[in-house]
Amino acid sequence: MPKSKAKTTTSDFIEIKNAKIHNLKKVSLNIPRDKFVVITGLSGSGKSSLAFNTLYAEGQRRYIESLSSYARQFLGKIKKPEVDYIKGIPPAIAIEQKVNTKNSRSTVGTSTEIYDYLKLFYARIGNTFSPISGKKVVKHSITDVVNFALKHPNGTKIMILAPIDFPKERTIIQQLTIISQQGYTRIEKKTGTESKLIKIQDILSEKEKITKTSAKKDKFFIIVDRIKVSDNEDNISRIGDSVATSFFEGKGKTVLKIINENEDIYQEFSNKFEADGTEFEEPTVHTFNFNNPIGACKLCGGFGKIIGISEKLVVPNQKLSIFQDAVACWRGEKMQYYKNQLIEVSEKINFPIHKPYNKLSDSQKELLWNGNKDFEGINTFFKILESKPHKIQSRIILARYRGKTDCPDCKGTRLKKETSYIKIAGRPIQDLVLMQIGDLKEYFKNIKLSDYEKEVTKRILIEINSRLEFLCNVGLSYLTLNRLSSTLSGGESQRINLATSIGSSLVGALYILDEPTIGLHSRDCNRLIKVLRKLQEIGNSVVVVEHDEDVMREADQIIDMGPLAGSHGGEVVFQGNRDQLVKAKNSLTAKYLTGEEKIAIPKNRRKNSKLNGKIEIIGATHNNLKDINVSFPLKIMTVVTGVSGSGKSSLVGDILFPALQRKYDIYSSQVGSFEEIKGDFNKLRNVEFVDQNPIGRSSRSNPVTYIKAYDEIRKLFSQQQASKINGFQPAHFSFNIDGGRCDECQGDGTITIEMQFMADVVLTCESCNGKRFKEDVLEVKFKNKNIYDILELTVDDAIEFFGGEQTLERKIKQKLQVLSDVGLGYVKLGQASNSLSGGESQRIKLASFLIHDKKDKPTMFIFDEPTTGLHFHDIKKLLAAFNALLENGHTIIIIEHNLEIIKNADWIIDIGAEGGADGGNIVFEGTPEELIKCEESYTGHFLKPILENI
Repeated sequence: MPKSKAKTTTSDFIEIKNAKIHNLKKVSLNIPRDKFVVITGLSGSGKSSLAFNTLYAEGQRRYIESLSSYARQFLGKIKKPEVDYIKGIPPAIAIEQKVNTKNSRSTVGTSTEIYDYLKLFYARIGNTFSPISGKKVVKHSITDVVNFALKHPNGTKIMILAPIDFPKERTIIQQLTIISQQGYTRIEKKTGTESKLIKIQDILSEKEKITKTSAKKDKFFIIVDRIKVSDNEDNISRIGDSVATSFFEGKGKTVLKIINENEDIYQEFSNKFEADGTEFEEPTVHTFNFNNPIGACKLCGGFGKIIGISEKLVVPNQKLSIFQDAVACWRGEKMQYYKNQLIEVSEKINFPIHKPYNKLSDSQKELLWNGNKDFEGINTFFKILESKPHKIQSRIILARYRGKTDCPDCKGTRLKKETSYIKIAGRPIQDLVLMQIGDLKEYFKNIKLSDYEKEVTKRILIEINSRLEFLCNVGLSYLTLNRLSSTLSGGESQRINLATSIGSSLVGALYILDEPTIGLHSRDCNRLIKVLRKLQEIGNSVVVVEHDEDVMREADQIIDMGPLAGSHGGEVVFQGNRDQLVKAKNSLTAKYLTGEEKIAIPKNRRKNSKLNGKIEIIGATHNNLKDINVSFPLKIMTVVTGVSGSGKSSLVGDILFPALQRKYDIYSSQVGSFEEIKGDFNKLRNVEFVDQNPIGRSSRSNPVTYIKAYDEIRKLFSQQQASKINGFQPAHFSFNIDGGRCDECQGDGTITIEMQFMADVVLTCESCNGKRFKEDVLEVKFKNKNIYDILELTVDDAIEFFGGEQTLERKIKQKLQVLSDVGLGYVKLGQASNSLSGGESQRIKLASFLIHDKKDKPTMFIFDEPTTGLHFHDIKKLLAAFNALLENGHTIIIIEHNLEIIKNADWIIDIGAEGGADGGNIVFEGTPEELIKCEESYTGHFLKPILENI
């Protein structure tokens, strides 16, 4: 009989039946296990609801349910998702694009576990070297001493000596009397190269004399044993016993005297971990742990930073010399005394007063800061001020120059100074954590170790090398292990989690990722795809929520959600591979992939003209910027691009934005290092950084309150007949003020019950059933909907609902229309701000600016990756919103990698060419058409086929 085909079993799939959470419309589908699956679709089409709120929530819930009741008390309560059933789901791991931690102790090294292996690496084979002589610190055993003795030919005479220490509390005679009572008869006195044997009894009977001066100047030894070298067992045993006695009598030290005809050889041994008279700490894992008191720097406590005198504030322009007043606190009539003091002695101490500060050597900077006997340095200057706290001027100057600064003891590496004495291949662990990950990978690839060291650290090196490889593959080679986790972007944080997950080598899990390509240049996308594919190939199911075409092309299966967003989405439009997707008729994604729909290039780009003006940054040297000069044209759209870590955020976020804020007398954070900002400041009135931080952290904050549309909605409800009868004012429809809101839950709709030793339980308020308002307030209706029903509407549904001719309705619709225009038509009016993604928060801020836009206040808007979470169709809407701002005379600067945004730019600033230390240069400035001719630009290389195909 012919063999029948193997049937596909349900265990080969994750089977979802009737998922109904958020806008999902009873979605049923089978997702193949152990495959690479991409979920795509418009923003708000239901991708995250399917991936995170359904798949991940159920995977986590089942895992927690499988634990003991004791373990469950330490974990949060997870609500069962709204779905009939899910079969065949493996344990789920979600890797989201949120910065994981604000913990100031968490670093890239600790979060990826590389630092844990580095600690083990150094604890196992690290060698300690004395900072005095550079000698290796060794702790000798009895076996080491015996082996040294047996290296000499049989018959060689040796003496086993124990150094004598004359304590201050005893006289020389008293000490020698004790030694004599212990059975020793002779001592040896060594003066320079000469030695003399003396009987203890002769000293006690005053036939020989040892003075106090001699006791300090000369060396004295107890003669423990005299023996000839022989390899028979009795002799070896005798040497061992004598050495043990010598170690005891010499308080951890012993000396072997090899007697030769020409010159005697003295070899010292110590069973203490010491060298050059200093005892060192033996390395353990805790020695390298900055979160442990044993290893942490004593000054900063392992944080790496202290509140102290900030170098950046003291020397704001590092291109100036000391003579040109580089030291800001030494300017002015009175304070110039300290500067003049240095100028007067500069020739004597060989200090270059005309050399720019940034060209001074480390030793010259140290001299400037610490001073010497000839002049008072910067640190001494501030100590003088600290000694006069009663003077207001002293307190003002100290406050002006204080800030977070690298710890002077550990130089920001967090470890105590003694740790730097422990080295492998000539480098301490501090050097390794400050190296870029790409350089560190090469260092470990070429590290030279002995056969013994290789054997001991074989497994450790495998773990370190694999994790470094993964980090480079996900485009993070420019980071250092010492980089704080809290300073990473959402995309960087997500890719670090991804590398960590791969490093842990889990098998049989379901990985769900939220747009891992965010913040990643097109150059690095292929490497990321290989990492995701490797994760799948080792036996995991990988589900990625993504819009990137390259990722879709490589997927085993694509699930397209739609057809539109919000209440018009929540359905599976397509499921299959990419070749099948392009044939799908009702898929917007397919239309963009085939070119049926596209984001058009503007026919005429706005010109960078002198009439419009510009802002110039001169001499930017912050982080990895290489002393660059950059011009930002006004009244056009400029895109700042480049590979990850090239210096885009350093230039725009850390220099341009805070420097402009100060020009317009707005409070700003510390500005990065640069020489000068100049330009047509009179052509701007303000500067706004539209970032992805939440618009509010309270559950009561929502989009409709942020754009001020809720004020009109409350007024509208207060004008209804039922409100007039009950005397309701607009305040009664607010969940922030007592009156109309539910008294039980204070307008939250939920009540949190603290369970002390267990996770807090969040329950729906029984009084209002989660509707947030009192019953009589909910009875007030407008077009058969109460205030709760209104807040449950999506923006697009609300626009349709408020379609009347009343003045308030028109105002509400006008404001909500802007939210729809920036691609947020699917968001509910009352959706809590803390549940919005970073990209959604950013677009709500943009909508707010568009609503309250004033043409007479030209503003520079700075956007950091505004395409986060956006489908092609949403990017089209976003560009229309940008054009609306530009038409009103504003300026837009965008930090972006998305090629759809780049091709629509009027002006491009490409930074690079690489990331980290190899970045920070201006690769190109000009239009997209000129960029594709620049061979050095990675961006131009990827943009070229797009522009040439149009």
